[in-house]
Amino acid sequence: MTGTNSERRKITLFDLQAMKQQGRKITMLSIPDYPMALLADRAGLDTILVGDSLAMTVLGYDTTVPVTMEEMLHHTKAVTRATKYAFVVGDMPFMSNNTSERDAIINAGRFMQEGGTDSVKVEGGANAAHIVTAIVKAGIPVMGHIGLTPQHISLLGGYRVQGRDVHTARRVIDDALAIEEAGAFAIILECVPNQISKIVTERLRIPTISYGAGESCDGQGLVAHDILGMFDKFTPKFVKKYAGLGEQIQEAFEAYVSDVVSGQFPTDGHSFHIKKEDLEKVMGQV
Repeated sequence: MTGTNSERRKITLFDLQAMKQQGRKITMLSIPDYPMALLADRAGLDTILVGDSLAMTVLGYDTTVPVTMEEMLHHTKAVTRATKYAFVVGDMPFMSNNTSERDAIINAGRFMQEGGTDSVKVEGGANAAHIVTAIVKAGIPVMGHIGLTPQHISLLGGYRVQGRDVHTARRVIDDALAIEEAGAFAIILECVPNQISKIVTERLRIPTISYGAGESCDGQGLVAHDILGMFDKFTPKFVKKYAGLGEQIQEAFEAYVSDVVSGQFPTDGHSFHIKKEDLEKVMGQV
């Protein structure tokens, strides 16, 4: 499913299922734009989530709640224009799928039809099972999302690990089983203890992908801006930084400002020129 460009082909949900069965870890990143998606696709990433985390990393909101369907579709279209191989998941934003089954189907359909995604993601456990079922029955693949669900942050009392006591651990397991039964093809587990993720992963027939849920899941996902060091408001404990691009970009901007103010940029080498004889003609006419 991966390899040289000549060997590569588009990842499907059946490929993701095969990866679980074969014990081959699935790779996912939350990516919001064309340049990042292009590079990630070239790098061999299996799945791209156009996550509502872009509300914070790109649009500057404090939480994921304010981001709208139109904003999500705008970014989704950019990602799918760049992607040839990765399986793309569109993240259903707050209030796009929980007002009614009809609204959920319509909005999920927009991700597929307008956004060009391969599937959608729905946050919520047993309470969202009927929504997942409705969307799947409409012919749209659904990825579930349980554990810490940022769209429900007010109900959860903040960004807290879910499943650290008997009650919440049982709820995570029950939610996972309910979402699988509802027809989801995969589930994201966010901020769940590794031991609970292991139980869920072993019990489910469908793949599990960890966002801070330990190494026992079938795959791993992170937000691209976090691993690149481009978002400095906060960094979750479970993130591994692979670059410090934020600092490098700021240094580049500072150097540019300094060069322009000091007159070091542009130089003659950065300028265009007209032939001397043509310049003389121009000067003679003005």
